[in-house]
Amino acid sequence: MGKKLFSIWFILVLAFTVLGSSSVFAKETVWKMTSTWSSGITLIDSHKMFADLVNVLCKGKLRIEFFPGGTLMPAFEVFDACRNNTVQAAGDWCGYWAGKDIVFSLLGACPMGLTQWDQLIWVKHFGGDKLFDEAFGKFDMVYLITTFSPSESGLRSNKPIKSLADLKGKKIRMSGKSQGYVLKELGASQVLLAGSEVYQALQKGTIDAAEFSGPYIDFKMGLGEVTKYWLAPGWHQPGSVGGVMINKKAWDALDSDTQEKLKIAAEAVTLKYSAQMCYEDLEGTRELLKKGVQIYKYSEAELDKIEKIANKYLEQVAKEDPLCKKVIESWVEYRKSYAQVRNTKGRFGFGFNPKEYPDLGD
Repeated sequence: MGKKLFSIWFILVLAFTVLGSSSVFAKETVWKMTSTWSSGITLIDSHKMFADLVNVLCKGKLRIEFFPGGTLMPAFEVFDACRNNTVQAAGDWCGYWAGKDIVFSLLGACPMGLTQWDQLIWVKHFGGDKLFDEAFGKFDMVYLITTFSPSESGLRSNKPIKSLADLKGKKIRMSGKSQGYVLKELGASQVLLAGSEVYQALQKGTIDAAEFSGPYIDFKMGLGEVTKYWLAPGWHQPGSVGGVMINKKAWDALDSDTQEKLKIAAEAVTLKYSAQMCYEDLEGTRELLKKGVQIYKYSEAELDKIEKIANKYLEQVAKEDPLCKKVIESWVEYRKSYAQVRNTKGRFGFGFNPKEYPDLGD
């Protein structure tokens, strides 16, 4: 009996020793994370929120060290830095990466494309998430969406731009390959600048007009100080998608429980920050108008013209790239499916029904 008790006692002591040592000596994984946004651009908030929430949910297992955009590498180098595991995660707007793959010219935002909540429904219920997975999977990265942004402001300038005709010959800061295509068709020149350079370019007059983001973010960047005129609406980005790129090897090294917590963190940030951006648009618009900024609006006929040009772009890239075609077909399926819902909701719905759809062939 004594031997049996001793054996049981020995096994218990051994078990507690192993358990205790594993908890004491378990190594916390540390990731470096950066952003395309500098600390002066409030879009970085969603990336900070994500890192902070992960650090709470995954305490003791994973810790993210967050570095604002520009502190580790230039903003447009974060894609390669994450792909190469120089940083394990990087917050972005994926439209910046169209030079890496043409499909990103669609996924970030597209002229006359999906609105904020259209993007949410499409991603969650019409297979959009799988298409993001496929696009970033080509580059050995995982993508967690953290923002569905509302429509952007439009153009800001110091000389009145009241119509499409006024865009001819103008140098315009506007992000995105699909956006650049439309500008060229309208007779304007696209200028690509990082967000941190927009204020100075407008101030010095090296560009004629610029878009950056929604009213609040534009206001916080001081764009109301260096422009007097605002041409709306923001047809170039009716709704944008932002998120966090994660190196696939770093992701695969996490256990499934930690991976799930990162997904939960991204979902929570998406809800909080997407709503926050809508709310902040109230203050941004109010403050810009206080500064005497004058608003002009495109006519419906002008927006119809832009829609036709945007469809030409979609038709072109659908022929060039199979994944682009899958994305566009999925958008069309969603919009056609939701059209009757919009019709019944009338003014109490959201988004819009295109008057035409791109011809994607058989």
